[in-house]
Amino acid sequence: MMSERTLEQILTRYQNSFIKKVYAEDNEEHDLLMDVFGISPIIKRENRQYWGRELGMCWQLLVIETCKAYCNSFQPAFRVGSDEPCDLIVDGYAIDTKYRIGSGDSGTLKKFKSYGSLLRTHNYEPVLLILRKDNLPAAINACQVGTWRVYTGDASFEFIQRISGFDLKLFLTERVAIFPVNR
Repeated sequence: MMSERTLEQILTRYQNSFIKKVYAEDNEEHDLLMDVFGISPIIKRENRQYWGRELGMCWQLLVIETCKAYCNSFQPAFRVGSDEPCDLIVDGYAIDTKYRIGSGDSGTLKKFKSYGSLLRTHNYEPVLLILRKDNLPAAINACQVGTWRVYTGDASFEFIQRISGFDLKLFLTERVAIFPVNR
């Protein structure tokens, strides 16, 4: 039988967890894509899900088009039925792009692991190119354990330049604030 002391221990454990939580609202970090569009962290916080989804799709398309234009061995997304475990293939790398990984739920992590294993069985090297650096560490670690090679922030841009010869970071840097979001 559970005592009041045990119930209080549960509440204390969660209280400590909540106190340690770093809230996204406090996140003042920005990234190069946000800078290109003049999106401040304040604007992004108004609708994080929308901006994360749209900036993620923009990142994906920029990487795909860069590789399509500058990589001789470009192949479109690898598909297995209705699943698409990566966005493109270049030089044996099965590349999946992510704007940010903020979810560490077990379903998301299982999907990453199964996709990574599937790609390896087809002799591809699974690579995650993540634009932002403020990812959930547990999710990044879970992806890296035996399945994905993970690059974040500048390392993603360096990888793209290495396989394509094109400096996407410089391209975007030269376009900071040229495509402002009117608000």
